Amino acid sequence: MSTRVAVTALLGSGLGAVWWWLDSEKQQQVQRRRVGQLRKVALGQGGFSLLDHQGQRRSKEDFLGSWVLLYFGFTHCPDICPDELDKLSAVVATLDQDPSLPPVQPLFITVDPERDDVAALARYVKDFHPRLIGLTGTSEEVKHAGRDYRVYASPGPKDEDGDYIVDHSILIYLLSPDGLFLDYYNRMKNQDQITQSVRNHIHNSRAVTP
Repeated sequence: MSTRVAVTALLGSGLGAVWWWLDSEKQQQVQRRRVGQLRKVALGQGGFSLLDHQGQRRSKEDFLGSWVLLYFGFTHCPDICPDELDKLSAVVATLDQDPSLPPVQPLFITVDPERDDVAALARYVKDFHPRLIGLTGTSEEVKHAGRDYRVYASPGPKDEDGDYIVDHSILIYLLSPDGLFLDYYNRMKNQDQITQSVRNHIHNSRAVTP
């Protein structure tokens, strides 16, 4: 009886390994197709030149070689932007706990350069992940960066105090180390879902042959 149980267990573990391998292969094939499709999408393939929250000129090339989570917003945003940046920061912090993963760079590009100068960004990014970099520039530089990711941004009317809200796209973008747009996450995606997605993209990229 014990021999029969041992053989059954061995066969079961063998079949489990086979199913795990088939599932892994399937995921890699799906990832290859997705990467191939995204390479055909004209999204995030251009460059940008902006000032970071320390006043240093930064370009897209400065972040090549790193996985990037990118969010467009503005510092006067009452709730949505802080919520999304809190979520983004939590994702990066969770990924940081896995030593098998490379550091993910969080980026924040303003859609409100009129108010979000270097000093404003420096004050703002302190509330989030310590690696978060805020980026701003002239109105044209900011618009150029946003257009490359098809970001919608439209300032509303000013009140008696000169304050206004900017209606804008609410997406977190994932960029690969070669600067390729790989995925995006809307408000419906929670921290755990985004974390798992980024982890899967990183692991699958190691198994994908360009």
